[in-house]
Amino acid sequence: SQRTLVNKSANLRNLKYMDIRYKIGQRIKLLRTEKNVSQNDLAYYAGLDRSYLAGVENGKRNITIVNLEKIITALEITVKKFYDDSIFEE
Repeated sequence: SQRTLVNKSANLRNLKYMDIRYKIGQRIKLLRTEKNVSQNDLAYYAGLDRSYLAGVENGKRNITIVNLEKIITALEITVKKFYDDSIFEE
């Protein structure tokens, strides 16, 4: 039915959004752990709340571009380095 198609389409869109949120979160977590920085310290350096950062790393929060820039700056890396990973090539 029409309703089923709409629901399936909405679910697929939600999975795509969850997937990119998860990938970004995992990339942040990997870069943070490589630098041996705690969630608490990264949140502090980026001017963000630790629980927000935890939600981003777990793919539960929809991070803004501005907050992503804050995290990238706090990690002392470039945007290119952030996205230079095979996780984003799928």
